[in-house]
Order: sequence, then C-alpha cells, then structure tokens
Amino acid sequence: MEPKGILLETGTNELEIIEFHVANNHFGINVIKVKEIIQPIPVTFIPHAHPHVEGIIQLRGEVLPVVDMIKVLGIPNATYGAQQKYIVAEFNKQKVVFHVDNVTQIHRISWEDIERPSDMYQGGTSQVIGVIKQNDNMILMLDFEKIMVNINPNSGINVDSVRKLGKRNRSEKRIVIAEDSPLLRKLLNDTFNEAGYVNLEFFENGKDAYHYLETIANSGFDITETVQLIVTDIEMPQMDGHHLTKKIKTNSDLQKLPVIIFSSLITDDLRFKGEEVGADAQISKPEIAELIIKVDELIL
Repeated sequence: MEPKGILLETGTNELEIIEFHVANNHFGINVIKVKEIIQPIPVTFIPHAHPHVEGIIQLRGEVLPVVDMIKVLGIPNATYGAQQKYIVAEFNKQKVVFHVDNVTQIHRISWEDIERPSDMYQGGTSQVIGVIKQNDNMILMLDFEKIMVNINPNSGINVDSVRKLGKRNRSEKRIVIAEDSPLLRKLLNDTFNEAGYVNLEFFENGKDAYHYLETIANSGFDITETVQLIVTDIEMPQMDGHHLTKKIKTNSDLQKLPVIIFSSLITDDLRFKGEEVGADAQISKPEIAELIIKVDELIL
C-alpha cells in the first residue's frame, strides 16, 4: 500500500488520513507523512533504547527505528493481533516506523471537521491533537512530532541554535504565528524572544489567524503597518497552513504580507504545495535557526 500517490489540490483545506487501529482504538495519520505500509519484518534489539522503541529494521538499505504504539499510547495488557502492520513515515527530516495493529482505510476530510481536544481530557501529556467523528466511531489524530520528541528530545526545536546566531537587537515588528501545538507555541515564543522578536501574536489554527488579519484590514488600517510577517504550521484543525496562505495571497488587502510555512511536512517532494499557494518561504521543522534567518530577511 503506497498512499503517497494520493495528492489533493493544494489549499482546499482538505486532507487525507490513513485510519489505523491499536488495541481496538481508532487513530489517524496524515497521508502526507506516510511513505508506505508494510508487513512486519524481524526487528534487531537495541540495548538501552528508549522503552517505546522496539529496535531497528533495515528497509531498502536504510536503518529505521520501530516505535511500539501500544507502549506509546499506554494501553494496558494489549498485544498485537494477526493483522499487525508497520507504517513507514517521514517528517521532521527523519524516517520512522510505527508498529500498529491494523491499517483499514483512507478518509478524505476537511480540517473544519476536526475538533480540538477538550482541555478536560487533553492533559499536558496527551498525544491527541484532533478528534474526527466517523459514524459511530471517533478517530483520534495523534501528534507524531510530540511522540518522536518524547523519544528523542534532540529531534525538536533547539533554542540554543538561535543563540549561535550572536547578539540580537530587540525588534518591535509584529509577527503572527499559527501553530496548534501548545508545546511548540511555547518553544517558538522562547525562540523568537531569544532572537529579539517580542511582538508576537499566537493562534492555534489558521482560521483564527485569518480572522485576526481580516479584522485589521477591514478596520481601515494598512495591514502592513500593523503586522509585518506570518509564520504558519500546515497541520491545524479548522484551517490548515496551505489554505491560510492561499487566502492571504488572494486577498488584495493582505497579499503583501510575507508568509513563511514552518512545518514538519516540508520535503523536496512536497515543497511544490507551498509554492502553489504563494508562500514566500518554506522551512522544515525543527530548523529554527534557518527560520529566524529567513524572518530577518523578509521582515526588513
């Protein structure tokens, strides 16, 4: 099964997810993250590895870690069944294999149909970033970036890399940032502050960010005097980053605003998607120093 050939028109605010099961629970992963789905193959044990890592496999000459999703999700007394599969994924410039019970089907949905998890059950350690209602079932969208950062903290955003850029002057230029992950919003805030950018407006999805920009433009103010740059993730409930960028670049009042897409989904194969919607730059997470350099270039 190779879902990478299933590509949607860019900027429609739709996505395709692969539904998979772990211990009779339904989960989803964005098709764009998935390279292929294979039958399990023998795993080589790695001494002193993280408890969530089963070991490594060799696939077409590449050595890839295998992540045990039963352990990641903390499901007690669960074991893999006869239909178990390996999901080979790529994001954040890394490849990884997720061990799951079964892979069932692909769904095409709108980001508007993905509900944010309630604060009541989300918790500070939750890996759920969205809930999709499908008939009598609910499909939980998982934060795979957070899963990998928990296993390997070095794979996340590193504020120290910005300090290496040297002493920075304080800037009052206002930057609007659309990012759904609370953890990444905190890291981006710390990183931009370290880089001298302290006038930041954060939104947890593209819909809220666009409403903010539209409100300023409709009030009669020159938007470029109020906001100088947009940074957006791609995967966000309600409105994704590609759709946000497309709406900004097709709005005569907003189109002069530079937009940087900062996402784990920026790869050579998918860079054309950001180009189609008019992004001024695309930076792959977790290359935060590269993001700051590009902000410096575009915000002057």
